[in-house]
Amino acid sequence: MANFTIADVKALREQLGTGMTDTKKALDEADGDMDKAIELLRLKGAKGNAKRADRSAAEGLVVAKVNDNGTATILELNCETDFVAKGDKFIALANEVLDAAAAAGASNAQEALAAAAGDKTVAELISETAAVLGEKFELRNVREVKGEKFDIYLHLTSKDLPPQVGVVVGYEGDDEDTAHGIAQHIAFANPSVLDREDVSEEDIARERKVVEDLTRAEGKPEAALPKIVEGRLGAYFKQIVLNEQEYARDPKHNVGEIAKNAGIKVVDFARLKVGVGVEAASDE
Repeated sequence: MANFTIADVKALREQLGTGMTDTKKALDEADGDMDKAIELLRLKGAKGNAKRADRSAAEGLVVAKVNDNGTATILELNCETDFVAKGDKFIALANEVLDAAAAAGASNAQEALAAAAGDKTVAELISETAAVLGEKFELRNVREVKGEKFDIYLHLTSKDLPPQVGVVVGYEGDDEDTAHGIAQHIAFANPSVLDREDVSEEDIARERKVVEDLTRAEGKPEAALPKIVEGRLGAYFKQIVLNEQEYARDPKHNVGEIAKNAGIKVVDFARLKVGVGVEAASDE
């Protein structure tokens, strides 16, 4: 006769998020001992983690928070399916990871994974939760943003899912509405850097060569090349530099002008989007 009840099965499932069959089997094997059943389920899940290592984790969410030390933290936590991504346990895990990363002052995923989360590291916390929920989890991106004030914009690409795009803007000044508008602009326009000076010399040289080759291939007069190339480089900067982008709400002005007219200055920003750069899962 089983040394556990349906209520025990329900309580364990609610605690861990495991399936009915796996939960009952673990309680059977543990002879009703809840702690032993939890360890059995985690051990089974940990073995499954290794098998899932090559899977694609292209779903997930973005979370962010303002800290108490003049910084804000934003991160992207990934899983395999949108079903898990919208679940309470995955969302709770993301916020626990966020708190740990922020407390450690982490500015990248490696630093966040090494941060303490209670009596374990963030990496261990993610691995244990992934084992229980039966999917590959990955902490892909963590960014720390500096500023006097902050605006956080988390965009829902689907009303049934948690935020898939997140932006944090660090700024100086008092116009909160304009700061929020700029955060929304960043979510839409995806700038790479704040100012032209932030573009690396290598990137500029690479783009310059591309536009020079293109201009020559078009048969433009050699004497006109410098002016044409500089014009096309200017268009390149308008694509990637936040302060030079046409403002989404008022394309007659760039973002830098909008901020200046509102009496604010953007000093830092970060934008994360779930699944960017993730390779498609193998069919094998």
